[in-house]
Amino acid sequence: MNAAAEAPALIAVDAELRALCHDALGAADAYLAIATQACGDRIAPDGGIDRVALDAHQFAAHGFAWAATYVAALHQLHGWAERLAAESRFGLFETLILQAGFGEYLSQLAHGITMSQDEVFRPHHLGIDATALLDNAACRHLIYDGNSIAARMRLAELVAANLDTGIFGDAGLDETNTMIREQFQRFAAEKVAPFANDWHIDDQFIPMEVIEEMGELGVFGLTLPEADGGLGMGKIAMCVVTEELSRGYIGVGSLGTRSEIACELIRVNGTAEQKERYLARIASGEILPTAVFTEPNVGSDLGAVRTRAVRDGDVYRITGNKTWITHGARSDLMTLMARTDSADEHYRGLTMFLAEKPRGDDADPFPAPGMSGTDIRVLGYRGMKEYEIAFDGFEVPAAAALGGSEGDGFRQLMATFETARIQTAARATGVAQNALDLAARYAAD
Repeated sequence: MNAAAEAPALIAVDAELRALCHDALGAADAYLAIATQACGDRIAPDGGIDRVALDAHQFAAHGFAWAATYVAALHQLHGWAERLAAESRFGLFETLILQAGFGEYLSQLAHGITMSQDEVFRPHHLGIDATALLDNAACRHLIYDGNSIAARMRLAELVAANLDTGIFGDAGLDETNTMIREQFQRFAAEKVAPFANDWHIDDQFIPMEVIEEMGELGVFGLTLPEADGGLGMGKIAMCVVTEELSRGYIGVGSLGTRSEIACELIRVNGTAEQKERYLARIASGEILPTAVFTEPNVGSDLGAVRTRAVRDGDVYRITGNKTWITHGARSDLMTLMARTDSADEHYRGLTMFLAEKPRGDDADPFPAPGMSGTDIRVLGYRGMKEYEIAFDGFEVPAAAALGGSEGDGFRQLMATFETARIQTAARATGVAQNALDLAARYAAD
């Protein structure tokens, strides 16, 4: 037997482990405070964020955002453990998740956060070091022992033993969210998973009957208030549904994202007429929205959008190019970002439009005057298809400006990105759970 197998998987149990994590959180908070000051010195030397400085130090600022997210995640992980322990629900599975999670995130905070395959953020990129973490005994214990090979092997054994249930540890859900999880587990197992590989291989749209049934189940209006036609549930329910659907197929798990974003944009910023026209119909699945933000050579810098919207009487004429537009052809409504103030090249010149379009198909994806496009062949994440779209004088009624005003589009969109971030994390969790399931089945065979 090798040394890893002989080493104990658990570094501490129950209250002792939770106390270790509590001590480590104090060190993580101290580290984050140092990082916050260092980042602020670079991008906000006079108190407010300096755009030029932010561009110059964008890698450090991006890394700081990751570090802050990691520390927030550790707080949430510790809170999850404390709540389970208070209800006598904190067992072996949960103990291993807690120590391995703390060990991994603390290690990355100290030694390098992998933001992508070729981008690793390290403390020295902010001109600081990891002393606040590595001088703390609890952090060192969790980093070097908590996420050990032995701990991972024991976790893998527990995953393999729970394949039939598909439940890998206690998520800490209440009774309502547990019932929701079970309902969408059944839906994904019966209506999605058996057909997903064929949809993928053939690069097909997800069948409309699946989307219609999802609409009947409330997927597209989960967090929308009941008064607006939704179910009025919380973000946890949205995460649970997204995770379970993504375990069946990521394309299905992602279907609700654009509806959530559109509903949030309209609910918070729309006129009374816009809310009346769209919210309930989006929630039911009658209207399928798509987000039309990204442009070639712009990427995630939405403040640099170049697509123009020029007022011409009672309409705007939109000209420009968009790319990576998910479900663009089969959608009925575009939340479309365009520049209405040509004199302002920054975010203040942007306006969000609720632009209706006819639903297209493979043969004629964009059957609308002033609008054309082609699909982008992708390796994965199929089922809705991605598109490049060109606008050439595409007409949008003046009343389609979100909230009835110009220049507020960037602010309106940033206020809704919390929903997008949460759903992205939930989709990743669902896919990761599916991968664990498949890997464990392969190993068992």
